[in-house]
Amino acid sequence: MFIVQLRFSEHRDKAKEYMDAHNAWLRQGFDDGVFLLAGSLDSGMGGGILAHGASRQALEQRVQTDPFVVEGVVTAEVVELAPAKADPRLEFLLAG
Repeated sequence: MFIVQLRFSEHRDKAKEYMDAHNAWLRQGFDDGVFLLAGSLDSGMGGGILAHGASRQALEQRVQTDPFVVEGVVTAEVVELAPAKADPRLEFLLAG
């Protein structure tokens, strides 16, 4: 499982221009079953995504196609998380 942090860069002002394309990119990630959760970071710092079911390499390649990343609106960091415990509703995340 991975946490993707998308932190606004100095080009944050371009976000509105690419928001529709970024949202389409997010929808594709959900449709493909890779993204489990997406939302804003506290204090308007950017956004975060919880991803599962893809290799790190595949996820990093996907992230590089985000229009916000391509246009320099955000910088992306992918952090791997090895879940060891989960609420019963999320136990599927513990499987390989």
